[in-house]
Amino acid sequence: MSRSMDNRITWDTFSEGLWRDNPVFVMLLGMCPVLAVTNSATNALAMGLATTFVLLASGGLISLIANFIPRQVRIATYIIIIATFVTMVDYVIQAISLDLYNALGAFIQLIVVNCIILGRAEAYASKHRPLKSLTNALGMGLGFTFALLCLGVVRELLGAGSLFGFDLFGPRFQPWVVMVLPAGGFLVLGTWLLLFDWLKARKTQPEGESIHAR
Repeated sequence: MSRSMDNRITWDTFSEGLWRDNPVFVMLLGMCPVLAVTNSATNALAMGLATTFVLLASGGLISLIANFIPRQVRIATYIIIIATFVTMVDYVIQAISLDLYNALGAFIQLIVVNCIILGRAEAYASKHRPLKSLTNALGMGLGFTFALLCLGVVRELLGAGSLFGFDLFGPRFQPWVVMVLPAGGFLVLGTWLLLFDWLKARKTQPEGESIHAR
C-alpha cells in the first residue's frame, strides 16, 4: 500500500479538523452522538474525549501496520482495531462513573461505526506515517469535541440553567425544556451551522466586499 511522499508535520495537519474540515460543522459526520448526547456539557465532553482516544489509538496502529494488511480485508481489519479500542473506552467509562455510562448509553459502542473514525483510518492513517496520522487524528478529535461542547454548553445552559452540573442562574430561572429534548439538539445544531457558515464566508470574502452584496 503506497504512502504519501510528504510526511512533514505542519500546522495544517493538526488544524484541519479544528476548522477547515471540522467533522461536524463542515463534513456533517457523527450526527447521532452530536444530537443524542449533547443535552449536557458533561456528556458532550465525555463523548468527545472517548472519540478522540479511539481516533488516536486506531489511527496510530493502522498507520503502523497498514503495509501488512491485505487490501481484501482492510476495512474488516480497521473495524476490528477500532472495536478493540472502543471496548477499552467502554470499560473505562463504566469504571469511572456508572451514571455517565448510563447517560451515554449505546452511543459509546456506536463509536465503532462512526464515519469520522473509519473515514480517517481509510483516507488518512493508512496513507501516512504514524506521527502525521496521530497529529491529524488529534486535530479531528479535538474538532469533534469542540463541536459537541458547542451544543452541550448551550443546551445545558438554556435547558437546565447549569453548566457541568453547577447551577448558574438560581431557583428563579425557568429552563427551556425543549433544549434537553431531541428537538433542542436540531435547533442548536442548525444555529451553530449557520454561524459557522457565516464565519467562513466572512473569512473568505475579498477585502472590502460585503457578504450581502454577493
